[in-house]
Amino acid sequence: MADRYLRFTGTAPGRFLTRRLGLPQPAALTRWSPGRPALDGGLLHLTAGRSGLDLAPVLARTGIGPAGSGRAAAVVLDATGVRDVEGLAEMHAALHPVLRPVAASGRVVVLGAPLDPADHHQAAAQQALEGFTRSLGKEIGRGRTVNLVRLTDATAAESTLRFLLSPKSAYVSGQVIEVGAPQETAPADRDRPLAGRTALVTGAARGIGEAVAETLARDGARVVVLDVPQAGQDARRVAERLGGTALLLDMTSADAAARIAETLPGGLDLLIHNAGITRDRRLVNMPAERWISVLEVNLASVLRTTDALLKDGTLKRGGRIVATASIAGIAGNAGQTNYAASKAGVVGLVRSLAPRALEEHGVTVNAVAPGFIETKMTAAVPLFIREAGRRMNSLAQGGLPADVAETTAWLAQPASGAVNGQVVRVCGQSLLGA
Repeated sequence: MADRYLRFTGTAPGRFLTRRLGLPQPAALTRWSPGRPALDGGLLHLTAGRSGLDLAPVLARTGIGPAGSGRAAAVVLDATGVRDVEGLAEMHAALHPVLRPVAASGRVVVLGAPLDPADHHQAAAQQALEGFTRSLGKEIGRGRTVNLVRLTDATAAESTLRFLLSPKSAYVSGQVIEVGAPQETAPADRDRPLAGRTALVTGAARGIGEAVAETLARDGARVVVLDVPQAGQDARRVAERLGGTALLLDMTSADAAARIAETLPGGLDLLIHNAGITRDRRLVNMPAERWISVLEVNLASVLRTTDALLKDGTLKRGGRIVATASIAGIAGNAGQTNYAASKAGVVGLVRSLAPRALEEHGVTVNAVAPGFIETKMTAAVPLFIREAGRRMNSLAQGGLPADVAETTAWLAQPASGAVNGQVVRVCGQSLLGA
């Protein structure tokens, strides 16, 4: 369903009226398209504290050139060398004069260092970056986003910076992303980083799953579109359009993993757990079958198939697991105790499995946590609840399935091997749990 309020605020009368009434003024976001693959404008690189990072080669490969004398579309502040309160003052001095002219739908990325347990002054200063980043994201406006990346090696963050400094990250703001040691080299073709890889996307016949399958195929992956038999017609349509394969099965069935392995004798590179259901009702009114069905689809099937596909080697070394969580699992939501429990369980799975999966199988495990995304399901939500969902984030609008898909595709890249155990909210910096 179209966001009529967003359209209205883009008109001269709409801007005037909403400004006079103090209402939200969302800006139309610049998203990726073949004709607009990069931000409009240049990159401004700033430093606070004494940094040991050599960022120049990495920033040169992000697809956005130096700002020069023109208006900046993005600002990268290297604050990895900030170790005390005086360093935080340097950060203010660097950013204060340059933020106002940053272009609409622009990007601010702050680079921080891991907290040093042996130096509480450094830990305090670096933790301060999180409060700063999230607060700036809530006030910067005009469709601009602010994120914090913690890193120790600049080369390991290339894929993350390319994503955050592009139109692909339009609905990702207020996030803290930790980047570890380099695990993979950059792909030969950065426009098709998934070339030669096989991806399985569950729940891919429609909605967010369809958008994920489409984006992975755009990036070069051969996609297996998995959905329940009842969605067979839609699944086959999506697979045919993307040059992929449809696999019709119920992920809750005991033989789901075996059937996946049988369908993919050459193995699997990307396992995207997107399938999910809702059966909303307050707990006092929720029968056991509504509770069980949601936990079985959203969590138990994810656990079983992940374990089995890792154990039998179907998911190959260098592979990626990306699961779909939800801000409901982070902040909770009335009437969704079952759904929130299942999605919080996905977060727990990611945080526990990620280090072991990387060490034992060479596979990374991450999650995306969507907020209010414009789908057929949210279009059926009552008007006032739908409007609240759209406006209660820093960008004052709902996201699109493509926003979740772009974030998933970034985490799925070979060059994103240093990103592991992360739960990235795709919520426009929701005011709930953010």
